[in-house]
Amino acid sequence: MSIKNSIFRTLKGAAIGVAIIIPGISGGTVAVLLEIYEEMIKAISSLRKEFKKSVLYLLPILIGMIIAFGIMYFPMKYALLYIPLQTISLFAGLMIGSCPKMITDAKKNGFKMINLISLIVPFVFVLGICFIPDMGDVDLSIDMPIINYLLLFIVGVVASYTLVIPGVSGSMFLLIIGYYHPIFNTISQIKTNPSHSILVLMIFAIGLLVGFFTIAKIMKVLLEKYPRATYWAIVSFVIGSIPAIYISFDYTKAVFNIITVITSSICVVLGIIGSYLVTIVTNKKEKTLSKEGK
Repeated sequence: MSIKNSIFRTLKGAAIGVAIIIPGISGGTVAVLLEIYEEMIKAISSLRKEFKKSVLYLLPILIGMIIAFGIMYFPMKYALLYIPLQTISLFAGLMIGSCPKMITDAKKNGFKMINLISLIVPFVFVLGICFIPDMGDVDLSIDMPIINYLLLFIVGVVASYTLVIPGVSGSMFLLIIGYYHPIFNTISQIKTNPSHSILVLMIFAIGLLVGFFTIAKIMKVLLEKYPRATYWAIVSFVIGSIPAIYISFDYTKAVFNIITVITSSICVVLGIIGSYLVTIVTNKKEKTLSKEGK
């Protein structure tokens, strides 16, 4: 496992870590766009059988995610506060630019009329989530009921599904059920109330891990046994997440004027260009690896 490959995966993990912060953006979607999704699923599912190989593959990604999340959490929060439309437009551009490559890859598995279901259902599902009203923030304070600890674990399990399934935003899911702000507030309260904050985050993290391995195994089976339907469903999830970003956006936070429209449009274009450059680099890397394999 070369150092160069590990650095590449660390950078890709960093991109996933940034995506997790933004409501409406799925970490799974970014993994698909960066073309590491399938390998990640295989590595997670094979941890018990091929522990060393899986860890060597996943560790750089995890390190990148943690570092990027820690470094970019507050800058991204400020970006979402002061230039929210431009920020989400950049990510929308990245997804738009990646769609042609994704569709081309999906076509390699063929297409049958039955696969229309794989295209329609995920698209409708992603858009439908956007119209579910927020339930209000839950109580994760030191005085919260004991049942809330159990619910926190369950929420962690379900949230992990949204991290793995492309197009389904974990942040948006947490917002809808009222856990997004309480969980991130808990992170910011670690210095003032370390014991309770760490307990809350540990329970949530355990739920994430349990759900993460479960859904990864399910996705591996789907990719192996039903590749055509699964690939088209992934394409649909990603395409559906593009309008979903704008539908779920809180427009009360944005200042609308000609400058906002122009800068947001520029960000979309920059995202598309960025996605195109990533595709070029990835294709070059694939060609290099195929030559080395020969």
